[in-house]
Amino acid sequence: MNSGESQRIGNGHGGKVIGGVRKKSGHAHRKSLNDSLEGEVKAFLIDEGQLHTYDDLTKVNPVTPTTVLKCLQARYRAKVFYTHAGCTLVALNPFQPVPDLYSLDVMKEYHCAPQPQESKPHIFIVAEEAYRNVQGQVEPVNQSLVVSGESGAGKTWTSRCLMKYYATVAACSSLLKSQDTVERIEKRVLDSNPIMEAFGNACTLRNSNSSRFGKYIQLQLNRSQLLVGASVQTYLLEKTRVAGQPANERNFHIFYQMMTGGSDEQRREWKMSHDQRFDWLPNAEKTLEEDCFDETVEAMLHLGINAEKQGHIFRILAGLLQLGNVTFCSAMDESQPCDLEEKSKDFMQHCASLLCVPVEELQTCLRVRTLRAGKQSALFKPCSLADCSVRRDCLAKVIYAQLFEWLVTFINDSICADNSTWCNFIGLLDVYGFECFQFNNLEQLCINYANEKLQQHFVAHYLKAQQEEYVSEGLEWSFVKYQDNQGCLDLIEGIPTGVFSLLNEECLLNRASDAKQFRVRLEKELSDNGSMSWDKFSKQPHFTVAHYAGKVSYQIEGMMEKNKDPVPPELIYLLKKSENPLLHQLFADRDPVGQGTRGLKQVVTVVSKFKNSLESLMKILHSTTPHYTRCIKPNTDCRPLTFKKEEVIMQLEACGIVETIHISAAGFPIRIPYTSFTQRYGLISNLTLFSQGAGEKGLEVDNKGALGLAVADILRVVLSHSLDPSRHIDNEARSSLVHCGRTKVFLTNSMLELLEEHRNRVCSQRAFSIQCCWHRYKQRRRHAMRRAVTLIQAVVRSWLVRRAVRRWHRAAIVLQRSWRKWRALMDALAEAELDDAEDLQEEAMPPELDPILRARGSVQLSSIQEPVMVRGWPMGLALASAPTITVSMTATGFQKMMSVMACLNGHCFRSGEYKVETNQFKQGVASIRAQPRVRPLPFRQIFAILEASEVEHTSNIHIIFQYVFDPGLPPQPDNSHLHSHVILYC
Repeated sequence: MNSGESQRIGNGHGGKVIGGVRKKSGHAHRKSLNDSLEGEVKAFLIDEGQLHTYDDLTKVNPVTPTTVLKCLQARYRAKVFYTHAGCTLVALNPFQPVPDLYSLDVMKEYHCAPQPQESKPHIFIVAEEAYRNVQGQVEPVNQSLVVSGESGAGKTWTSRCLMKYYATVAACSSLLKSQDTVERIEKRVLDSNPIMEAFGNACTLRNSNSSRFGKYIQLQLNRSQLLVGASVQTYLLEKTRVAGQPANERNFHIFYQMMTGGSDEQRREWKMSHDQRFDWLPNAEKTLEEDCFDETVEAMLHLGINAEKQGHIFRILAGLLQLGNVTFCSAMDESQPCDLEEKSKDFMQHCASLLCVPVEELQTCLRVRTLRAGKQSALFKPCSLADCSVRRDCLAKVIYAQLFEWLVTFINDSICADNSTWCNFIGLLDVYGFECFQFNNLEQLCINYANEKLQQHFVAHYLKAQQEEYVSEGLEWSFVKYQDNQGCLDLIEGIPTGVFSLLNEECLLNRASDAKQFRVRLEKELSDNGSMSWDKFSKQPHFTVAHYAGKVSYQIEGMMEKNKDPVPPELIYLLKKSENPLLHQLFADRDPVGQGTRGLKQVVTVVSKFKNSLESLMKILHSTTPHYTRCIKPNTDCRPLTFKKEEVIMQLEACGIVETIHISAAGFPIRIPYTSFTQRYGLISNLTLFSQGAGEKGLEVDNKGALGLAVADILRVVLSHSLDPSRHIDNEARSSLVHCGRTKVFLTNSMLELLEEHRNRVCSQRAFSIQCCWHRYKQRRRHAMRRAVTLIQAVVRSWLVRRAVRRWHRAAIVLQRSWRKWRALMDALAEAELDDAEDLQEEAMPPELDPILRARGSVQLSSIQEPVMVRGWPMGLALASAPTITVSMTATGFQKMMSVMACLNGHCFRSGEYKVETNQFKQGVASIRAQPRVRPLPFRQIFAILEASEVEHTSNIHIIFQYVFDPGLPPQPDNSHLHSHVILYC
C-alpha cells in the first residue's frame, strides 16, 4: 500500500482522523471535499479493467453508489456473481446455469479451506462460517441464514444450494456407523424441496419460480454437528392464487405438472382429456423447467407418501380444476337459487366424483346459504350470482390450504428428529421478495411487511449495533446516517392506529365492508405519518406506503373480505362427509360452527395470524447469529448476463448495501477479540516482549493485561517493519488503520493486509527454518542408515564365510577320517595277503576252503576262517593303479566261474583281450597293491586252458578282472571301447 492510498484511507470520507476516530469537518470545507470526492471517483473509475478484481466492496475507495455499481457491473460481465459487502454477501442472478459453480468438489474445497474468507466470494463461505460457528460453540451457537431480495433475484435457488451444502458437509463429517442414517436424512431433507416448490411456487411476471409462501427450515445437528433431522415452518401461503391468477401469471406448479406428466391412465382417472382446458390454468402452453411431475412423485415416495396417498392427493387437485370450470347463471325467479350453465353440469359431476361428495349436496352448498339464529331452526337463503362464485372460490382455497398444511406436517413428521437427539440448528429463511404490481392487495401488503421486518433486523443488527459497538469499545465514532424503516413499521403494525389494527377493527364490525369508508378512516387516523400518502385523483380507493424499497399503492377493495377469510359452515360439513380418506382427514378436526360465529373473540383474521407467526420468527432470528445474503436482480426481464444499472442501484439503495459498505469501509470492518488475535498473529513477535510499552507510536491500549500488551507488541512490530520501505506509514495513518478497544482489535482491510503480509513473511521464514532442520535431520538419518546397512552387510558376509568355513572344516574332517579308515583297512588287507602268500609257500597244498564258503562262492583272500568281502575300490587306489584296475575274486567250481564269465560277457567286452594263467607264487607276489608280472590272458585262452586241464573243482582259484578304459578310442555303440582283462591264478 503506497502513501497515496494511506492518505485516502484516512481522509477518503472527508473527515479528520484522530486516534481511530473520524470527525466531521466544518461547513466551510464541504465544497472542496465534494470536489475532491468527485475527483477520486473519476480517478477510481479510470482503470475499469481492474474493477472486477475487487472481491470485497469495502476495498472500493471512495465508497459511493457509482463506484459500487461499477464494480458489480464489471464483476457481472466477468461472470463473477458473488461479492462481499462488508458483513453481507451480494449475489447477482446470472439467469442461466453456471457449470461447476456449485459442484461437490467446490463444496469440499470451501469446507476444507483453513481460512474460507480468503477464498473467492461464494455462498458456501457464508454457509461454512455458520457451520464453523456451531462447531466452535460461538455464542449464540444457533445460526440463521437470511436470504433476501426481490422476487426473481434467486433466493429459492440460493436456499436450495445452502441445503445441499449442509447435507453434504454433514455426510462428509459422519462416521461409518451413521453414514446410512445421514444419507437417508440428507435425501429426505433435499426431497422436501421439490414437493414444497411444486405446491407452493408459481410463475409470476417477475419470476418463473416465485415462492408464494415463506419458509424457515431448521437443519437439526447433534453434538457432533451431524445432520440428524430438519423441520419446516411456513408463513402465509397465497391460497387466493388457486382460484384467481393475475394477468400473464400461472397457478401453482403442481397443476401444470399433472397436465404434462400424467399418464393416459391417470388422466382418465382424473377425468382430464388431452384437449381439456381449465379456467384456473392460464398459460398452460408455456413450458417451464419446474414442470417435472416425475421428480415430484419420486420425492413423495422417498418421504413416505405411498402411491395410494398420492392418488388421493391428485384426485383432490383434479377435482379443484373441475370446480374452476363450474359457472352459474341467474335464475328466472329471484327466490330460487342460481342455475348451473349447461356446459358446467359435467364439470360439477366430475368435481363431485373426484372429491367423493354427493353432487346434489355440493350444488346446494354452492348456491344456498344457511342462516342460524340461536337455537332456532336453520333458514336457507339463495345466494346471489356473485356469492355463488365466491363460495366456489372459497371451497377451492380452503381445500388447497388444508392440503398444503397437511403436506408440511407430513414432511416434518418424516424428517424431524427427536428433541433428545439434536442440540443446535442452522436456520434457512427463504421468504417472498418485495413485490410491487399494478394492482396490489392484502397479499402484497403482508409480503412487504415481512420484508420490512427483515430489513429492520438487518439495520438493528449490523448498521446500528456495529456503530454502537464502536462506542462501547471506546472509539470516538461519528454515526453514519442510514435509512431506518421504523416509521414504516409503525405505520403498518402500530397499535392502536396502525393499518393492521384498523383493518381488524373494520372486519370485526357487524356490517358490510365499504372500501371508501375505510379509506376515510385511514386518512383520519394516519394523516400525520410521513410514510403514507394518497392520490386524490384516483377513482379507486387506495393508500400508498413508502417502503424501504420504494412506494407501493394498495387497493382497498376486497381487502376486508380477504382479511376475514370466511368459510361457510355448510362447506365444512360437506367435506367431512367426503368418502376420500385424505379429504375427510383434512377436515375431521375442524369446527365449522366456530367459523360462522359472530363472537369477536373467536374471529382470527389473516393479518393477525401472519403478524403472530412473523413475531415468533423474529424471536428466533434475534436469538441466533444471523448471516445475510442480498440477492440482486440485474434486470426485470430475466435475461441472462444483462445488467441494468437503474434496476440494480434501486435495489442496492433499498436494502442498505451502500450504507453497509460505507460503515464497514469508513470504520473498522474487521473486529477480532484479543485471544483470537494473539493466536493467529502471535508468532510475529513470539509473545515475549510483554514488558515493553504498549502505547508506542500512536497505539492506545485500554486493556493493560498480558493480552493487551501482546497485541500492542504485535502491532508495533508490523507497523515499524513494513515489507517495503516506500510503504512507511506516519503516526496519523497508523491510528486510522487500527484501534485497540477494551476487548477487541478493530482493523481496516489495509491493516489486515499488512498483518497477513507480515505473518506470511514470518511463516515463510519459519517454514524455511523447519525445512532446513528437516533436510539436515533427513541427511543425517540417511547417512546413519547407510552406515548401518554397510555394517549389517559386513556382519552378514562374515557370518556366511564363517559358516562356509565351518562346513568345509567338518567336511575335511569327515574326508580325513574316512580316508584314514580306508587306508588302515587297505593296509590290513595287504598284510593279510602277504601272510597268506607266505603260508602257501610253506605248504604243498592250499588249505581246503570251508564248505560254506565253497557253497556260497564267496571271495576269500586268505586262510582266515572269516572271509573278507571286497565290494569296491576307492578312487585314490584306482588312480594309483592306472592304467588298469584289478579285482581279485575266489570261486569254487567250474559252474561258478562260468557264471562270472557270463556276467562279464554281458558287459559287451571284446573277445581276444583276456589272458588266464595259473596262480604260481613263484612267478610273483599275490597282492592287491602290487600288479602281477604276467600278461593277462583273453577269455578264449582262459576257456581253452580250463578245458585242457579238465579242472572242475579248484580249491583256490583267484580271478582278477581288469577293466581298462582306452581313452584313445572313440565311444562305440556296442561299448567296444572298454577292454577287459582277466588273470586267473590256479
